Amino acid sequence: MPATDPAILKSVKVKVQLPFLQIESEWVATPAERGAAWCLYVEVITRVVVQPLPVDHGLLRESLTSLHDLFRITREILRAGGPGLGASQESIGGIAITLLNRRIRPFLAKWHPLLATWEAERPPRISAWAHEQKWTGAEKLRAELKSLQQDVLLYAHALARIAGVEQ
Repeated sequence: MPATDPAILKSVKVKVQLPFLQIESEWVATPAERGAAWCLYVEVITRVVVQPLPVDHGLLRESLTSLHDLFRITREILRAGGPGLGASQESIGGIAITLLNRRIRPFLAKWHPLLATWEAERPPRISAWAHEQKWTGAEKLRAELKSLQQDVLLYAHALARIAGVEQ
């Protein structure tokens, strides 16, 4: 008798309450959904986007690049998982797409060009870090990044529940 995966026999309850996405749903996660959720979880939880970024550490550019990379990575994972991952808000695919399009995309659309404009003004003998520290928009970007981090962390916990690694 073949062994069964006990995680697919249990339903997963997902509750995500963010300004741009409110879901409270329960379903039996398929192996494909669990696998995609795990891959997405690993990508999200290991990035600077969910880690504190103190003023004296790291570059804001690195945070924006990490966020931008989530688009490519999420697309790859969803493409590999196929249509079974879904596109409705009550599916792993839909949750991921909604996060990207409703929360991360507007953040990047606002801050990427503003930071790029400041970066273009950097004198050759000034380090990128020192130049970024002088930017008047840095404090506001960090505050909005902190808010985004909280939302993305909730998303990561939902992914962990779908993957079966968190209750």
